[in-house]
Amino acid sequence: MTKDDTTHVRAHGASSKRKRLGRPAGNINQRENILDAAEVDFSQRGYAGTSLKEVAASCGVTQALITYYFGTKQQLFEQVFLRRAMLISEERVTLLNELIDGKEANVRDIVRAFLLPLVALRKTDGGRAFIRLQARLHTEPPEISYSLRSTAYGDSTDAYVEALRAALPGLPAKDLYWRVTMMIGAYLYAFSDTHRLDVLAKGACDPWDANETLEQLTNFIVGGLEAQASASSPASAKKVAKPKTTRPARAA
Repeated sequence: MTKDDTTHVRAHGASSKRKRLGRPAGNINQRENILDAAEVDFSQRGYAGTSLKEVAASCGVTQALITYYFGTKQQLFEQVFLRRAMLISEERVTLLNELIDGKEANVRDIVRAFLLPLVALRKTDGGRAFIRLQARLHTEPPEISYSLRSTAYGDSTDAYVEALRAALPGLPAKDLYWRVTMMIGAYLYAFSDTHRLDVLAKGACDPWDANETLEQLTNFIVGGLEAQASASSPASAKKVAKPKTTRPARAA
C-alpha cells in the first residue's frame, strides 16, 4: 500500500466516524422546496400573516430546519422574493441590450421587452405565486419592501427609463416618471390573478391567453406613454402673460 493509499484510507475512515458538519442530511432540493412553499404562503397571506411554523407545515419540514437555512422570517421572505426577482431583472436587461444594440428602439418594443419575463412566469404555478407576491410587496412594511424593490429592480428599471427617454425625446421627465410608475402598476394588476376581468367580461375575454394579455397590456401602456404631455409639465405648460402694470404719474 502506498503512502497515498494510506492517506486515503485514513481520511475515509476518519470521515466515517466523525459527526458530519454543514448541511443536514436529506433531500438536496430541500432548500428549494422550502422557498417554493414559502412563496405560496407569503403570496396568499402576506408577510405579517405568515409564520415560519406555517411554512414548515406546508413543506413538511421542521421550523428548526428553516431557521438553519434562512435565519429569520424576514431573511426567508427576502430570499423568496429575490430568487425570481433578480432573474426577471437580468432577463429584462438582456432583452433591452439586444433591442438597442446599435439601433434605435421604439416604445412598443421597449414595453414588450419589459413585460415578456413576467408573461413567461405566468405559465407556472410558482411563477404565478411570485407575481401575486410581487403585487403584495407594495403593501408590506417599508423597511422590507423598499430595499427589496431597489435591490431587485433598481438598475434594470433605470435602464428602461433611459431607453424610453430616448424613444420619447419630447416627453418631459416629470411625465416619463409618472408613466413608468403607472406602467408598473398596470402590469402588476393585470398579471396578479384578481379575476376582475372574468367578472367584468363574463367570459368574453380569456385572462390566461398569454398572447392576448401581452397584446392588450402593451397597447394600453404604449398609449399612455405616447399620450400628449400633461398640462402641468414644464415643457407643455402654457405661459401666462403677466398683467401689465401702469406706473403712477409722478407729481409735477
